[in-house]
Amino acid sequence: MKQTDKHALLDWEKYRQDIMRSTPVDKEMSVADREKHRIYLEARPIEWIEYFFPNYAKYEFADFQKRAIRRMIAHEEWYEVLSWSRELAKSTITMFVVMYLTLTGKKRNVILTSNSKDNAIRLLDPYRGNLEANGRIIAYYGKQQTIGAWTEDEFITKGGVAFRAIGAGQSPRGSRNEAVRPDVLLVDDFDTDEDTKNPDTIQKRWEWWEQALYPTRSTSEPTLIVFCGNIIAKDCCVTRAGEKADHWDIINIRDKNGKSTWPEKNTEEHIDRTLSKISTLSQQHEYFNNPISEGEIFKQVVYGKVPPLSKFKFLIIYGDPAPGESRGKKGKSFKAVMLLGKKDGKLYVIKARLAQALNAEFIDWYVQLLEYVAGRTNVYCWMENNKLQDPFFQQVFRPLVRKVRKERNITLYIQGDEEKKTDKATRIEANLEPMNREGNLILNEAEQENPHMKELEDQFKLFTLSLKYPADGPDAVEGGNRKIDQTAQRVDRPLTQSRKSVRNKNKYRI
Repeated sequence: MKQTDKHALLDWEKYRQDIMRSTPVDKEMSVADREKHRIYLEARPIEWIEYFFPNYAKYEFADFQKRAIRRMIAHEEWYEVLSWSRELAKSTITMFVVMYLTLTGKKRNVILTSNSKDNAIRLLDPYRGNLEANGRIIAYYGKQQTIGAWTEDEFITKGGVAFRAIGAGQSPRGSRNEAVRPDVLLVDDFDTDEDTKNPDTIQKRWEWWEQALYPTRSTSEPTLIVFCGNIIAKDCCVTRAGEKADHWDIINIRDKNGKSTWPEKNTEEHIDRTLSKISTLSQQHEYFNNPISEGEIFKQVVYGKVPPLSKFKFLIIYGDPAPGESRGKKGKSFKAVMLLGKKDGKLYVIKARLAQALNAEFIDWYVQLLEYVAGRTNVYCWMENNKLQDPFFQQVFRPLVRKVRKERNITLYIQGDEEKKTDKATRIEANLEPMNREGNLILNEAEQENPHMKELEDQFKLFTLSLKYPADGPDAVEGGNRKIDQTAQRVDRPLTQSRKSVRNKNKYRI
């Protein structure tokens, strides 16, 4: 026996022992009481799972997990796609359901597939391990392991249930269990990042699913089909499956209000730390089911040197207030304040303030940017103020501005931008993308490492017309650019007076 094989056997034995220790059985319970308890648990699937898998079910189930369990158990014929974020236990929940269905005699032939044979085997390991060593399963359903029909990739239990692991592209023929065709098809992590870059690879893999694996099922017997996988590309096997499924369950690490979808396991602090170590693009792919291609509309973000502020005729400070207090609430809109200038046809983003912040912080950003300019040129301050925002502007921000003006002894006057505008996405693409494409939208290279500027860069890179990622920064840039052009027209317009007006003002006129 090879050394690697010995290590693998030792690891597997340790795994079995861990399962055994975590599933102790009450030896004082009579056979009759155990049977009674089994019937009780089978009528209550959530309790059944919690009892038989205490080592996995360490945290209270979230509501979306309970709903998924009940859905898949309730329907004999069912097609479910679970696009749950990482850390939401989609593969584990699926295992609970399949173990329940097979041990209670509702399903008899399970095929599990993944992007490769090795990965399919790894996904099958928890099934095999629990059937071999889970003390509670053995006590309530009898010993499951059979001699001579028990390998890492294929086995049949003493209860007569077949399990088989198949890698994508392998032949699934010969998957009958006696006369029973596969009645459970599990597809887990079918797509890979590399595969999604090649449409031909995705098409080939999907054809294998539709033409080779799916037809192994019976047309006359109910079958459970479960796809587990994040949406890592606009066109991938998961999205194709989701379009055909009876139910497509899309759950992110945080909900639409910015709260953890499974707080019992994933605290806000844990999520923050985890996400802080990877790029925004990766966060969106892996934890928010948002397959944005970096640079989809804004192909590149240009950094460059900003001319001395005294060389600008004037500057604009433009803010988008995102009404409400939202510091730290990750699903909320960003407040944005941009210091912008235009020279020789180039729009410069000189300073950016872009974050989930309190209203007082938002006003303070204006002060910071005014102090930065320090009178080197004229500055006009504007704030987004549509009809929906106006009450907020009048009742909240105006008093805040007056207060700051008095306390800081600073000349701070902010005009409300009440101009009627088209939708945000269209405005940003129509007015900024051509400018960016020509290299005329420039972010200040001296601010490249500033977190606010980096967030603005991310929002440009991840911008799509469907606005799956916030675009409050680009929106503020677009608003500021529009005010620069309008102000320039006004400033540069030649002063004209009527002859009558000149005559009337002439005190020496006879």
